[in-house]
Amino acid sequence: MAKKQTQFVCTECGADSPKWSGQCLQCGAWNTISEFREAKLARTPSNQGGGREGFAGQKAALQRLDGITLEQEMRIPTGSSEFDRVLGGGLVPGSVVLLGGHPGAGKSTLLLQTAARLAQSLKVMYVTGEESVQQVALRAHRLHLETHALEVMAETDVETILMVAEQEKPVLLIIDSIQVMVMAELQSAPGSVAQVRECAALLTRLAKQSGIVVLLVGHVTKDGSLAGPKVLEHMIDASIMLEGAEDNRFRMLRANKNRFGAVNELGVFAMVEQGLKEVKNPSALFLTREDEQAAGSVATVVWEGTRPMLVEIQALLDTCYGGSPRRLAVGYDQQRLALLLAVLSRHGGLQLGDQDVFLNVVGGVKITETSADLAIIMALVSSMRDRPVGKQVAVFGEVGLSGEIRPVVSGQERAIEAHKHGFNRVFLPKANMPRKAIEGLECIAISRVSELLEHL
Repeated sequence: MAKKQTQFVCTECGADSPKWSGQCLQCGAWNTISEFREAKLARTPSNQGGGREGFAGQKAALQRLDGITLEQEMRIPTGSSEFDRVLGGGLVPGSVVLLGGHPGAGKSTLLLQTAARLAQSLKVMYVTGEESVQQVALRAHRLHLETHALEVMAETDVETILMVAEQEKPVLLIIDSIQVMVMAELQSAPGSVAQVRECAALLTRLAKQSGIVVLLVGHVTKDGSLAGPKVLEHMIDASIMLEGAEDNRFRMLRANKNRFGAVNELGVFAMVEQGLKEVKNPSALFLTREDEQAAGSVATVVWEGTRPMLVEIQALLDTCYGGSPRRLAVGYDQQRLALLLAVLSRHGGLQLGDQDVFLNVVGGVKITETSADLAIIMALVSSMRDRPVGKQVAVFGEVGLSGEIRPVVSGQERAIEAHKHGFNRVFLPKANMPRKAIEGLECIAISRVSELLEHL
């Protein structure tokens, strides 16, 4: 063992710093620099000089890029179409995937269901560090899973796990969770930055050398701190997050990083008695098709990953009788809402300075793109005038600061998706008008905010 080296790491972005400071210079977060001491392992004859192997299990050597043989990428289906969609088509051999989420989101449930399905035809190794094997068996029995071929081990020492994995040679290795894994050479406590980083590095090297798929579970705290997973995001292949409150029966699986697929891909699951059940038609889930449409409720089409999805936006305006008016948005950027209110006041002639504005995206969906701008403005006007838009109307489009309506990507696909769910009228940007008329769907082109108010 060599002497220990003191390092300072930001728990938000994982950036290293030579000394402690109150603010991280990379991400700008305050009071996130933590100190840890890392023991540097002494070099042994096996890792010195010639014969050293790279991540691919071959001797490290320079190669010409055009001389490398390209083999067809083989993926392992997980048995869940929503999980495969987020992963980009399935698990890639030799990849490392991090599954994060709040406590109680259903991470262990999702991975246990996946492990039980894959164990019917492949060798799967499930390592639990937080529960006993009896507790895992009890949860599998409650979920009515076929577990006669699934092998489980309760262990926290990462070197023991590596030794067993090299002997058993599983196709899939699940670590639940990376925060409780420990490395004997390090003196820091489990869950520290040093332990999480070094244990993940050893597991990543195992995946690259042997072709084993490694699935890591990363917990986040109640306040949303991502200390462990943020440090890992630089060395893993895919980072996916399972979102959803404990009082909500729906869970959103979203890809934040994926080297083998599209980012921001969304998978929807429902938490039922038998575990997580995939929702194959999320558009029907997030729409409430009541007989009488309420004022301030508008349907829009957002683009999640590689597919369109219909969601409902609700707005409520109320007179402010004292103090500063409130601006509250759930599922949408509050700064973007303030921008749209300014555009509506400047180019729409509606004065909302004395109104409390509340905005909600139904179903717990978080809208991150700007295609919902036009629908939000329509919902605000509908609530202010107390006149419903109509349950057969869908709206999408981006709003500029000068009041113009900008086009969005995949406009025709969004209109077709709305028509599939029974909508017969769509307000859309003028540049997104379909070249060929869609039978049974009236497309109304909007070029400015003032034109939208005239139609309303």
